[in-house]
Parts: sequence; structure tokens; C-alpha cells
Amino acid sequence: MTARLDIEYDGGDFYGWGVQPGLRTVQGELERALGVIGRRRVVLTVAGRTDRGVHATGQVASHPGDPIPAYQVNAILPPDVRVLSSTATADGFDARRHALARAYEYRILTRRAASALGHRHQLHLSRPLDEDALAACADVLAGTHDFTAFTPTETDHVRFRRDIHRAAWTRDGDLLQFAVEGDAFMRNMVRALVGTMLDVGRGKRSVESFATLLEGAPRSAAGMTAPPHGLTLVGVRYPEPPRPGSGGASTVG
Repeated sequence: MTARLDIEYDGGDFYGWGVQPGLRTVQGELERALGVIGRRRVVLTVAGRTDRGVHATGQVASHPGDPIPAYQVNAILPPDVRVLSSTATADGFDARRHALARAYEYRILTRRAASALGHRHQLHLSRPLDEDALAACADVLAGTHDFTAFTPTETDHVRFRRDIHRAAWTRDGDLLQFAVEGDAFMRNMVRALVGTMLDVGRGKRSVESFATLLEGAPRSAAGMTAPPHGLTLVGVRYPEPPRPGSGGASTVG
């Protein structure tokens, strides 16, 4: 049997997802709590390894064995990470390998004053941006591209092509939000995209020059990496289990 955990966390006080000796990480806190309750070592496989300071409302992880009730895990966890559900799933389910897509949102507060309540989860920019230019950048992101320009030069990645299913900038009052879904994302990729698109929104580069970066340009050609606190992993998409009598599987959003 394999257990699936749906997880949310405030990444502000974590050094990212993955275990690092001597540092506080989301994986470390979860595995510690699961080990205490299950009285065995539990190693989690995660859908998306978020960077230091990045949040999640729709993270998914898996581990072999029976699921441990979420309320028991939450009783041990610190308040900035929570297991929303812990359920039995198909034997061999792998939260990373079986994921069809990951979805992220980057939030920017554009009013004059920063938010006293939301400052840990939003980038604050008081100067106006060209939102038509931002939308044009999002339009060119859809499809398969080479994102070498949007991940650190020192990387373990050997494949830099990624498929972006959808990307869009939207506004809700003072909140400007970039939403993106793709098959997979490299380290810092979404934040580097946001930082470079903000250059376009400020008039520092053109939409056309942004588009050329998607052809395998070096990292030095793109813009700065946006701060982590504005970014949240909001969901992971998996194949839907076949229904009895059906001929195959479909996908769910």
C-alpha cells in the first residue's frame, strides 16, 4: 500500500522542501512527525521541491505503507505546515513520477502601502506596470520551450525543455497575479520568469526580447529572480483512476 499526503505550508521560515543537515525544512518536519507516530523511518517523495521561502497550498507527497491519520500528524507538526489529508492510494503511487502537471501562482500587491497581513505571501510593488506587456509575455510562454535562461547556471538539470500548459496574468483589485501550469519546473524557474517579465512590465526590455530567451539563451541574458515569498505551489495534477468498466483514464484539474 502507498499513502498520499496533501500538504500546505508557509515557506517563510523553511530552507525549502528537501532535507538539509542542520537546517529546518518542510520534508524534515514531516518525516520527523510521521516517524514519531509510525515508529519507523518514513521517507517522502514529493511532487514539487519548493525552494527556500516558497509556499504551498496544494503540495502532494507519497510514502510506502499505510496512511497515518492527518490529525495525528498535525498534532506534532509546527503550525506553519499542515497535512490536509492522508489517504491510501494505489500501490506504487509516486507523487513525483506520476504527476502530469504542477501549478504555481505568484502574487504582487500593487497599491502604495504594503499589506500588514499579507506581506509574507505577496511581493509589494507600488509603481505601475504595463499589464498589456505582461499579458503578451504570458501568451508566448504557452507550449514547449528551452528554459535554460531561467534556471541557475550551476544546475544538475540535463534537460531544459519544458511544456507550459497555460500561463496568464490577472488582476483582482490591488492584487496582480501570475498563474502558470506546466509538466515540470526547474529550480528558480518560475521566479526567474516573473523577474524577467517584470522587466518587460517596467519598460526595461521588450516582449520580443523576452520571447527570444525561450530559445535556449544563457541565464545571464534573462532578468533577476523574483523574491520567493510571492510564490505558492497551488496544485498538482494526476491521471484519474480508471472507473469500473471504462476503457481508460482521463485527467483531472
